[in-house]
Amino acid sequence: MSTVAPARSNVTRGYSIAMVSAVILSTTAIFIRYLTQTYHLPALVLAFWRELFVALTLSIILALIRPALLKIRREHLFFLVAFGLVLAAFNGTWTLSVALNGAAVSTVLAYCSTAFTALLGWLFLKERLNWVKLLAVALSLGGCVLVSGAYRSATWQANLLGIFVGILSGLFYGVYSLLGRSASQRGLNPWTTLLYAFGFAAFFLLSLNLLAGGLLAGGAVRPADLFWLRSALAGWGILFLLAAVPTLAGYGLYNVSLSLLPSSVANLIVTSEPVYTVILAYFLFGELLNVIQLGGGLMILSGVVLLRIFEGTAASQTQAELQAKNSVTGLD
Repeated sequence: MSTVAPARSNVTRGYSIAMVSAVILSTTAIFIRYLTQTYHLPALVLAFWRELFVALTLSIILALIRPALLKIRREHLFFLVAFGLVLAAFNGTWTLSVALNGAAVSTVLAYCSTAFTALLGWLFLKERLNWVKLLAVALSLGGCVLVSGAYRSATWQANLLGIFVGILSGLFYGVYSLLGRSASQRGLNPWTTLLYAFGFAAFFLLSLNLLAGGLLAGGAVRPADLFWLRSALAGWGILFLLAAVPTLAGYGLYNVSLSLLPSSVANLIVTSEPVYTVILAYFLFGELLNVIQLGGGLMILSGVVLLRIFEGTAASQTQAELQAKNSVTGLD
């Protein structure tokens, strides 16, 4: 029996899971846009409830199905606290970006994370930074510029805060991807990581809302604002669905893909998310992208396809080389 690891199989599984994650995650901006438009729910208040509902839902599911995943070792605690802080920063800035930029543009801006993830993964996790990955990053960043309209000076003048917050969300998303890959290397289960990351993120966002006193855009002005929706049962229901379905499933599958793929590769794959969000935003909110913005979306998808072809080929070559080596040494 061959002792060669099924590299190609892992790559295929990782790509499939990451793509499904992208499709699911693409609906989160739609939920957020609806809540901020319909109920004028402050962005950081929304982000807090989203994190809390995810943590509560996942803790109940794991308690019923796999209670062992609720336990962590003490040496992992500090790492998971840091993970939660980064997640709080990402979801806080991204939710605010959706309120400022709209569902389509904010989702695209978040994927400037591709460059941050590739660079940080190369620096800290020793991931490859070859010409194909650099080209995919360039295509992704170029697509983000076109979709956001950042190539026009008027865009910066009219919506400087929105673009800044959107790009900042991309930076935090990149760090989140890096930590997700690191969690896998530490032997942490993806669902355990997700539970504690969202739990700590909820704590940090609650503290931010209570202590900032309205100094931050999108935050609670007073503690009572945490219950902004009050008796709006439909609003609470949509908020819970946002957390329990697209967020939990989307982030969970993304964490699983990070256990199978380098963080930069997984992050590049989910840059296809904006394309799905753009389609949904058009039909639900009438957010229409022009020809240049559509071209930017195609650039992002092209980068993902290019990377998929190259990584699949590289995995096949590596497996073939290992099989040949093992055959020579009598291990196959």
